[in-house]
Amino acid sequence: MKMAPEILRRESALAQASFSPRMPSLLQRLYSARGVFNDADCDLSLSGLLPPQMKGLPEAVARLVTALNQQERILIVGDFDADGATSTALAMRVFAAFGARNVDFLVPNRFEYGYGLTPEIVEVAAQTAPELIVTVDNGISSIDGVALANARGIDVLVTDHHLPGRELPDACAIVNPNQPGCSFPSKALAGVGVMFYVLSALRAALSKSGWFEAQGIATPKLADYLDIVALGTVADVVPLDRNNRILVAQGIRRIRAGLASPGIYALLEAGRRDSSHLQAADLGFVVGPRLNAAGRLDDMSLGIRCLLENSPDQARALAGELDSLNRERREIEQGMQTEALRILDKLQLEDSALPLGISLFDETWHPGVVGLVASRIKERYHRPVIAFAPEDEHTLKGSGRSIAGVHIRDVLDLVSKRFPDTILKFGGHAMAAGLSVPRSKLELFEQAFADCIAETTQPDLFEARLVSDGELAHGELSETVARQLLEAGPWGQQFPEPRFDGEFLLLNQRIVGEKHLKLVVAPPDAPQHAIDAIAFNIDLNCWPNPGARRVRLFYGLDINRFRGNEQLQLMVESLQAGD
Repeated sequence: MKMAPEILRRESALAQASFSPRMPSLLQRLYSARGVFNDADCDLSLSGLLPPQMKGLPEAVARLVTALNQQERILIVGDFDADGATSTALAMRVFAAFGARNVDFLVPNRFEYGYGLTPEIVEVAAQTAPELIVTVDNGISSIDGVALANARGIDVLVTDHHLPGRELPDACAIVNPNQPGCSFPSKALAGVGVMFYVLSALRAALSKSGWFEAQGIATPKLADYLDIVALGTVADVVPLDRNNRILVAQGIRRIRAGLASPGIYALLEAGRRDSSHLQAADLGFVVGPRLNAAGRLDDMSLGIRCLLENSPDQARALAGELDSLNRERREIEQGMQTEALRILDKLQLEDSALPLGISLFDETWHPGVVGLVASRIKERYHRPVIAFAPEDEHTLKGSGRSIAGVHIRDVLDLVSKRFPDTILKFGGHAMAAGLSVPRSKLELFEQAFADCIAETTQPDLFEARLVSDGELAHGELSETVARQLLEAGPWGQQFPEPRFDGEFLLLNQRIVGEKHLKLVVAPPDAPQHAIDAIAFNIDLNCWPNPGARRVRLFYGLDINRFRGNEQLQLMVESLQAGD
């Protein structure tokens, strides 16, 4: 566990708030610090969802209505991550519920075809003679792929959420809240969220036309599929604005109630999580990685089949395969991370002297795992990081992760403009991006990437800090408050889970599970109030510390459930011995 040099206190904005007395004072403080100022904004019922009013939506719905009326062959082309998998599964399930009889999906294998609707994947798609291709979580940059599909007489409907480039594909319709001219207020939808809105608008049009009655179909409820939407939204780490929080909260509610798809329960079971106490973090750190493992090491079709499976036993078998792939992924990632740290150690630089943008490459690295390595190195050094692996003899494929305040796709766009031959292609959003570069240009890219970040970013952004919601009084250190916070979410990207800091008496400390520190602490003003705490992956050179009598903690509240018993537990993310 790496110590952060400084803990900052998040500023509350209670002066702007107008909560009712029913709202607990702690939640008022937490919510107002996150831009939520009244009870109405805390209401996460479906009635609060933004209406389906996006640029391109009427054209998309009209084209899909035609496809259904004529029972055209529809091919869903997805992406090979969890957002792409959930988007694909959502489309497949809902189109079937709407009465479409000729729907299939195709996900490009990242090692053969790369990302998106490329000309190569259009050639594969054309073998099944679809009349309509619907992209999910990709397509906004697929200029050549859409052009080839048009030439083959195949219409393309693009649904995506990634930032567009200077040119848009010549699709029959584009639905993307981030495309120019789209006034949809929430730009933070994941790909699965965009597809949810397309299907919601399609359902309204079909219902109005009497389609469902004519087909003898009970009008489907789109809310029945929000478990899949919640999974993709959390796993893609998009900002949890109110609209996304509604989608996630409603999906979590369905999962807790036993109303989700068997595949999600099977993946939770593989990760040893109790679905009845599900939190958004479980989707992001337990289900998402197992789903993503298929796209990173093999073929995302396995993950999609798991989400589409209606038999619990079959879903459990598929989840077992995904779990095995995830264990293999972890082993590969650990080896790559060790090598990345060795490369940086060879530079013999202090952390503060490292480039503000770090680029790493090794000939042996796995192209499906470089994004995870970039993420781990970013967390360690608090710098934007791009990790590269070989794509072919002449090209390297990179995946980047960024820190708050550095929009990595915009940085790549600047590099591309200044050095046009340095990047072959790129795409992404603020916190993550993918790209391909010529091997011969790697050194030039490394320097340009670091320089562009240094020129456009304030230096203080690169000082790693922890942000706390302040101290808790000893009366707030309770199971009641912990449950209150767990239910006050969903928490996630740009709506961070509450974290607190404070000094405690250190009553007991011991190592569990080789490198985790189990603590018993108490507030200094209530030494009789003993509280369990745990810190994962601690520095064994520093802890246990027999001389420590007090400890300053940066922590969250949780409920530890073990053999039917429940008790408060502090989840420690940083600790420092006191006097």
